[in-house]
Amino acid sequence: MAPSISSLVPLLSLFVTTQGLLTNGLTYDYVVVGAGTSGLAVANRLSELCNITVAVIEAGSSVFGNTNVTDIGGYGLAFGTDIDYAYQTVNQTYANGTPQTMRAAKAIGGTSTINGMAYTRAEVAQVDAWEALGNSGWNWESLLPYYRKSEQFQTPADWQTALGVTYDATVHGFSGPVKIGYPNSIINSTIINTMDETYTGVGIPWNTDVNGGKMRGFTSHPRTIDQAGNVREDAARAYYWPYVNRKNLVMFSNTLANRIVWKDTCNDSCGCDEAVAGGVEVTTANGTITTIYARKEVILSAGAVRSSAFLEISGVGNPDILQPLGIDVVVDLPTVGENLQDQMNNGFVFADNQNLTGTTSFVSYPTIDDIYGANTSSFAASVAAKIPSYAAAVAKASNHVVSEADLLSFFNIQYDLIFNSSVPIVEIFNTVTGSVVNMEYWILLPFSRGNIHITSTTPGETPDINPNYFMIDFDLDIQTTSGRFIRNQIFKTEPLVSIVTGETTPGFEVLAEDADDATFGTWVKDTYRTNFHPVGTTAMMSKDIGGVVSNRLVVYGTKNVRVVDAGILPFQVCGHLVSTLYAVAEKAADLIKEDM
Repeated sequence: MAPSISSLVPLLSLFVTTQGLLTNGLTYDYVVVGAGTSGLAVANRLSELCNITVAVIEAGSSVFGNTNVTDIGGYGLAFGTDIDYAYQTVNQTYANGTPQTMRAAKAIGGTSTINGMAYTRAEVAQVDAWEALGNSGWNWESLLPYYRKSEQFQTPADWQTALGVTYDATVHGFSGPVKIGYPNSIINSTIINTMDETYTGVGIPWNTDVNGGKMRGFTSHPRTIDQAGNVREDAARAYYWPYVNRKNLVMFSNTLANRIVWKDTCNDSCGCDEAVAGGVEVTTANGTITTIYARKEVILSAGAVRSSAFLEISGVGNPDILQPLGIDVVVDLPTVGENLQDQMNNGFVFADNQNLTGTTSFVSYPTIDDIYGANTSSFAASVAAKIPSYAAAVAKASNHVVSEADLLSFFNIQYDLIFNSSVPIVEIFNTVTGSVVNMEYWILLPFSRGNIHITSTTPGETPDINPNYFMIDFDLDIQTTSGRFIRNQIFKTEPLVSIVTGETTPGFEVLAEDADDATFGTWVKDTYRTNFHPVGTTAMMSKDIGGVVSNRLVVYGTKNVRVVDAGILPFQVCGHLVSTLYAVAEKAADLIKEDM
């Protein structure tokens, strides 16, 4: 049985302050770059084997006692602090020419320490689509056991179910490390009934459990929280701190991973098929540059922004990007950093006459039919006709590194998910507190694609991040039409309309109730933010269609470098990323064990 968190508290600060003091030549079986959501899960599972040694390199340090992190009602408190990378994108050509801030955490626990804590998974059809891209063994049926393996579902109390919480026990795990449950601050009122009846009135039914692979509907949703402790449950609390005394698991915090150190094992004058990583060059907190060696593998779990950049600075990527910087090309893999996908977030705030105590949140997942209604068929035909132009535009944006033909194939799969499999196209995140109803919403499956690439050889320097928000008109159409759906249908339907006293953000004086498409689209671009869900930059799919990693998550052209983080997801998922990343990491750990 793992030790309790409380029993470890006296040791934690001492342990972390001793990290980063390295002796050159330290060697471990596996070296993991990034102590985040995926990295800690993989490191934990590998170090279950007592004869295997694992080192984890993390630029940040402990946030165990940081109240900006632990407060379950404090989403956003850590933004702008020293644990927030606050990546800046390049100016967005298709969205007013301004940059966006992309949040990610520099901490033991990674971005799971600052995210919104929502635990919602994915649709069956979209996980099954991964297999169609050459990823044998990656489908919903094979991934569901890993969702369960990672999860320690905290069964709702009677008082929580009395207030409307529902769940399906058969889709949850109860003995995993990550505590999932419902907050103790659910508003004791009929507001959930009001919201449910309203959504039913616009054709969106109640979903008993959004985590069973069918997400359409309105529902209460669990979160990554420790109910007993009333604190955020991040990756470190789940996978690291209870196991901190494992002698074969070593954390190097406050340590910057600079680049992969390659073994000189090729004696063939004609070249070798696979590069072999020997370890990772690092810079310690005191500025010392040294190497942590890997007997077996280097595993990159630095996130969709950092892992692709780390590959490039290590000589794996597009020669046209690496050679001008003076980087020797170890592996010619041009699609590293391409296929970047993120979501765009807007919101409305309405005043109500309820004056409730506490805060409650719900999610709804409408499909394209829910949003477009009788206009769905004509919109579907319009999109189908434009898909070749979408593929051409994205191919051009990548300098044709990603081929137009391959993009056409990807986009046809995505079209099928949206219009034929009817996966949700938008998430509406409903928050009710005091006398306010707040609805943030975002497109789930945008067609726009961007990239991330380094511009210098300085380790740790933020790469150029270009998501190309709104490059494809489909994305803006979804965002504007969904906004109208919220304003003109949800908030004009009983019983919600009877308690709402007016729209306060943006308000009709800013965005007229009858705003035309151009005006509404301008408001969307003026007020959107990134949804902090970047994926795809080291995509898992066949190499011949632009993949970066194989179905075993090994980087093409290398023998022993894997990527395990959001970058490997070839498409966006409908749910919040953290649940799927835990499942992917659990599966990855088993793949690595199989390959030992």
